[in-house]
Amino acid sequence: MATVSMQQGYTAVLWVLAVLGMEATALGECELTRLLQDKLQYEMRLQYMKHYFPINYMVQVQYEEVLRPSNITRLRNGTVSEVALRYLWFHVSSQAVLRIHEVLPEKHPSWKYTQELCQLFDALGKEYSKYQQSDVEAVVADLVKLIHSTGVESRRKAVRPKALLDNCLKVMRMLYGAPCQWEST
Repeated sequence: MATVSMQQGYTAVLWVLAVLGMEATALGECELTRLLQDKLQYEMRLQYMKHYFPINYMVQVQYEEVLRPSNITRLRNGTVSEVALRYLWFHVSSQAVLRIHEVLPEKHPSWKYTQELCQLFDALGKEYSKYQQSDVEAVVADLVKLIHSTGVESRRKAVRPKALLDNCLKVMRMLYGAPCQWEST
């Protein structure tokens, strides 16, 4: 009896979300991105991604591995779903963190920080494992394929490590702030 009542309550909540036009974001996604937001505080990004690196240090990334808020706005205007945008953000940002982590020797002061970021992205990857590239718009699926393709020569770009994490945080706030009900920070 209690199970039926709980299922009806859950169904009612989903119906209300659907009526309001909101896409439900998994609680795990919200909690993990909140932890990422805490880990990506300005002071930490500044210390670990700027002060502990040589002046003007750059990481080589694929052109598609730089995801800025303007890219998200353009894709939104092209009617790409929020779920697909979050899927894209996850793949781009996890690759960016991995690129930074790969260039660091284990004794580097930023190694442990980037390792913790990688672990958070691994946990978030478990949330995204239910998504298939066929579930998202073709433009996003193509970008994700390109990001993960090895040996393919694409345009390369030199980017400061801090800039990669700055973009990661800005886009994450755009995509998760409202669905996860974060206050503006």
